[in-house]
Amino acid sequence: SSSSSSSSSSSSMITSTTLCSERRQPWEFGRFLSQSSKFITIPFFARRSAETTNTIITPGTVLWEPSSTAVDTSALQPFSMAPLDDVVMGGASSSTFDNTNGKWAGSVTDANNGGFIGIRSYPNFQWDMSQCQGIEMKFRGGQGRRFKIVVRDSTDFNGICWTTSVDNIGTDPLMSLFFPNNNNNKKTDAITSVKIQFNKQIPTLFAKTVPDETFDKTNVVGVQLAYSKFEYDGGLNPTFEVGDIELEILQMKA
Repeated sequence: SSSSSSSSSSSSMITSTTLCSERRQPWEFGRFLSQSSKFITIPFFARRSAETTNTIITPGTVLWEPSSTAVDTSALQPFSMAPLDDVVMGGASSSTFDNTNGKWAGSVTDANNGGFIGIRSYPNFQWDMSQCQGIEMKFRGGQGRRFKIVVRDSTDFNGICWTTSVDNIGTDPLMSLFFPNNNNNKKTDAITSVKIQFNKQIPTLFAKTVPDETFDKTNVVGVQLAYSKFEYDGGLNPTFEVGDIELEILQMKA
């Protein structure tokens, strides 16, 4: 009797969860317009940018820091970060980003077939990073989840996303090694350093891998982060959970 009751309860919970995730939510057109408009390049300005010489970046150069901690905000920080969530594809997830302290916070839902939040740099910058092997980023928090970091070499809104998946953001490395299933470890706000190697990036479009593409290190124009339900080619993020998520970006460096 106890077993039957437990089974019935579990079945009810599964059904409830499934219905909840499938329930549609109203689409926020205003938020869609507000977010997407920041990242669309007007053709006239795109032509002018093409005529401009790209800034040469050398290894060790600090590319971005929160404005409250940056030593020189005029040198190589001609951009801010802003949300680009699944509302641009009809979803209902939402996030905010504070450029003064680097804090990104959001709530993720897979309603309306969505399931991701993101932030993207704007306006486009123009960097020649041919002397560099990649970009190093430092984070605090992240709740032990897997994030995607995207580097862009095209100003097209839906251009190729050069993607790297990074794991265990916000966990203590030693704790993760010896106690990988410890939930308390996932709640730490340890500082995590991640190196994005240009030669190991995965070219993608809408989470699908794209063959026969070559990354242009002489024309790096944007950077993007995402916390997503989706991995690549139909695969799912094994650490994804709906609900609240927070991540603090401390620095980006060549």
